[in-house]
Amino acid sequence: MNKIIRSEKYDGQVVCFTLNAPKSNVLDAEMMGQIQSGFENIEQYVKLIQFIGAGDHFSFGASVPEHTKEKAPEMLRQFHLLFKTIINLSVPTMAMISGQCLGGGMELAISCNFLFVDKSARMGQPEIILGVFAPPASLILPMKVGQTKADDLLLTGRSMKASEIVESGLGTQLFEDKDNMVQEADSWIEKHILPKSASSLRYANRAARTQFNETLSQKLDELAEIYTGQLMETNDANEGINSFLEKRKPNWKYSK
Repeated sequence: MNKIIRSEKYDGQVVCFTLNAPKSNVLDAEMMGQIQSGFENIEQYVKLIQFIGAGDHFSFGASVPEHTKEKAPEMLRQFHLLFKTIINLSVPTMAMISGQCLGGGMELAISCNFLFVDKSARMGQPEIILGVFAPPASLILPMKVGQTKADDLLLTGRSMKASEIVESGLGTQLFEDKDNMVQEADSWIEKHILPKSASSLRYANRAARTQFNETLSQKLDELAEIYTGQLMETNDANEGINSFLEKRKPNWKYSK
């Protein structure tokens, strides 16, 4: 099964990746591998890379079974490689969000330059509820929404509705529904992206994201090491993942 549908628009100037495993569009190893393979054929004339979810939701996040202690190192390596590749490509990116956009799905979305959402969008980083944390979001959210808002989202695991996504500064534009969002996104691209030079867009994107790119490039591996070498050595991180998989309430080590 093709868990990613790669399509082109505007004579190849826009490349769209559709997460194609509805309803949840879980970012498992197979899907991440297909996205990575799709990145290998980005031509010099590409001006924008888009991400959208098939069906009613963008993505429920990365695969929880792949978060276990044994699988976490490879999962993080593969997932973080996507962010590093996006940085190296320097092509502007856009995520179009309908429905649930959680965990790793949200991290992919907020790494993009432009975030279009419709009124059904719900975004959150629920990793803490499972006893773990979200490495890319831990770096991206403070830069995009400030430390106070980042702490709120990362330490509570709550989800934001569409209006809050836009008001927080994460969302670029809000639309009535998915069809309207896709249609208006095309009009926006035709006005703001297509007239520009592909090579100049890449240089401008690299310059505009100097701090963003340096932070992710320097710190992702460090947080991955904390995750796999320290966090996953604790009782509670393993208990959180296992309790989710076993569909039961977690029994934290120091809970009363």
